[in-house]
Amino acid sequence: MTVDRLKAAIRDVPDFPKPGILFKDITPILGDPDLFREAVNIFVDRHRDRGIGKVAVIDARGFIFGAAIAYQLGVGIVPIRKKGKLPYRTHEESYELEYGAATLAVHVDAFRPGERVLLVDDLLATGGTALASANLIRRAQATVAEIDFLIELEFLQGRHKLRDYSVYSAIKF
Repeated sequence: MTVDRLKAAIRDVPDFPKPGILFKDITPILGDPDLFREAVNIFVDRHRDRGIGKVAVIDARGFIFGAAIAYQLGVGIVPIRKKGKLPYRTHEESYELEYGAATLAVHVDAFRPGERVLLVDDLLATGGTALASANLIRRAQATVAEIDFLIELEFLQGRHKLRDYSVYSAIKF
């Protein structure tokens, strides 16, 4: 089964990026063309013929999966980046992190009003980044069709923050 193969390939890295964190390393999936294709196809198969107009991707690992998904779906891709990283006028959304605050941005003209947007990132932890990204999409008058993650860390209950959205994760820990 595809999900089992993907889950088995994820490497645990203790104490990264700081002591006490068990990092879920997806680089073994990215480095294996068959596993990477399987991971992308999980999302493409979910959204083919569902009227997705754009794939919005969260900086930075969301870019990897989202670009491949958008390509396969034949739609555009919209980067959601940290404040100050986009060259044009932006909408911005600040949110709290467990160790401070951050601000995300998206170009003001990234979406058409009412456009159905698939939001993609590699991992759902506490949900703050995904919620801020979804708020940016809504502020641009587009519709969040679904928020998709390769991995969900269920014990952090990030899905609870996203309760107003349809959320999908392929692999749960």
